[in-house]
Amino acid sequence: MKITLERVNDNFHFQLKNDRGHLVNVDARPAFGGNDMGPSPMELVLMGVAGCSGIDMISILKKQRQEITSFKAEVEGERVPVGEANPFKTIHVVFFLEGPINEDKAARAAKLSFEKYCSVSKTLEPTATILYKVVLNGVELAN
Repeated sequence: MKITLERVNDNFHFQLKNDRGHLVNVDARPAFGGNDMGPSPMELVLMGVAGCSGIDMISILKKQRQEITSFKAEVEGERVPVGEANPFKTIHVVFFLEGPINEDKAARAAKLSFEKYCSVSKTLEPTATILYKVVLNGVELAN
């Protein structure tokens, strides 16, 4: 896996490209000298958690022939100072699923994603605690 980065302006706006040609813009907020032309690198980390676990959950539920009419996730990260850096200490993920989905299968799909399959969360595991919950048709499921 490889990405390339190219600076776009005189500040912190970068364009990243993977080896398949997909582009992502990254920038800093104006408070940090950027122009807010894209998410920050730390926001991309949270997006990676959402995307990775979302792919896992959809894959698992589709294999179980569950009909998903809507799938959304919200991810929030809490950061703490460590020297000059501010890595994530805790990441909270909430999945919102709708459809005639079995509760146990939805809960198990999330558990399998975070405990077994999601490479992004596994990469973060040594330094950040990842907590998750599933809301199915408006009702929060027990973990």
